[in-house]
Amino acid sequence: MEKFFSVADIDNLDLVVQEALSLKANPYSWRELGKNKTLGLVFLNPSLRTRLSTQKAAMSLGMDVMVINMDKEGWALETKDGVIMNGTTVEHIREAAAVMGEYCDILGLRSFPSLKDKVADYTEELFNKFVKFCGVPVVSLESATRHPLQSLTDLITIMEYKKMARPKVVLAWAPHVKALPQAVPNSFSEWMCKAQEQGLVDFTIAHPTGYELNDEFTAGARIVGDLDDALTAADFIYVKNWSSYHDYGQVHPVEGDWLMTNNKLALTNDAKVMHCLPVRRDLELSSEILDGPNSLVVKEAGNRVWAAQVVLKRMLESLKK
Repeated sequence: MEKFFSVADIDNLDLVVQEALSLKANPYSWRELGKNKTLGLVFLNPSLRTRLSTQKAAMSLGMDVMVINMDKEGWALETKDGVIMNGTTVEHIREAAAVMGEYCDILGLRSFPSLKDKVADYTEELFNKFVKFCGVPVVSLESATRHPLQSLTDLITIMEYKKMARPKVVLAWAPHVKALPQAVPNSFSEWMCKAQEQGLVDFTIAHPTGYELNDEFTAGARIVGDLDDALTAADFIYVKNWSSYHDYGQVHPVEGDWLMTNNKLALTNDAKVMHCLPVRRDLELSSEILDGPNSLVVKEAGNRVWAAQVVLKRMLESLKK
């Protein structure tokens, strides 16, 4: 594996889940694989779970880890070619990424979208140029349009806790006080759609009018505008806010109550509730659920380690070839 950016980089979802759970059972069994190898983690935006889980995963594989917070510790990057750099940017991504590739065997990159220019965000210029110029395998730690490590984690968690062969999984839009990216719901949707194709889940998306995601990520999903309808007989509920895709980055007024509570949970098949974190209590998700027996958010966050570890393991195995 030379790149981990989307679900397209994984062929058999069930196989990668089983491999991740095997690593969870024996986390240090591949320590020799990463010996004398270095992982570089490059953050242009804040991180808690992604940074710590990926570091832990790499160390369990025997790797050394270097971290740089580019927004605070690095130079302002220029991504455009053919420009005279007489403005605020100090270093071109061509040199920056290439130098990082000289220091590291595998690199991870995290960046967020501007939510101002849909075309620029969805072309993934920063990530793609980083991959092009660094010369080593790259894992996405979240980009403008996707968060694949989170989505692999979510699939691992669903497969680990399911009580039936093909559970009903619901992505439920939730309120927020500001505009958030579509990266997590985009990514979760495309992973669940592929899981549905492979017979692992049944997938439904529930959101208010105006919050439709890009069709590229939702093909095959059942999409409804009624939360109660979506929740009926659900086995897993993935709660997440996102801003409008079509009116890019905008927040539209919403009618009805979209906060997940125990009353709404009663419509489900005693569903487990998930969220990528951080979560705003009693805005996105009620405290009664977060503190109750149906919440998987902490166990889900714990599984971030095994998602990162299985990806890094596969990348290290590619380096051995």
